[in-house]
Amino acid sequence: MAEPTPEADPVAAMMAADRASAALGIEVVEHGRGWARARMMVRDDMTNGHAIAHGGLIFALADTAFACACNSFGPVTVAATADITFIAAARSGDVLEASATMRTRYGRNGIYDVTVRRGDEVIAEFRGRSHQLGPRS
Repeated sequence: MAEPTPEADPVAAMMAADRASAALGIEVVEHGRGWARARMMVRDDMTNGHAIAHGGLIFALADTAFACACNSFGPVTVAATADITFIAAARSGDVLEASATMRTRYGRNGIYDVTVRRGDEVIAEFRGRSHQLGPRS
């Protein structure tokens, strides 16, 4: 089976232009309508002064999975708000995986939950609220 082309896959098109996620080494493992999984290995340059993964970078991983899930329907969709709860520390060399799932869509808005794990251990829980952009005026 052939891989979807960026023209036919809004997530692939978005990720092809996402320099921030690329710079962090974030890869989309798989995605479908309303869900996505993304992965990132924590590098030495991603740790803070306590030798643990910087929370902002864990947020970035969760946010990328969220973006893929909410853009999987086609129209350009952005975050309206998002929050994260950190559960456990991650360290250099850890491979983190973020799984995003749509909870609901209503009008041009949506709510998505993202769980970030290291293996079976939950590292963080993220909730994002999306907003679909309208035509530019």
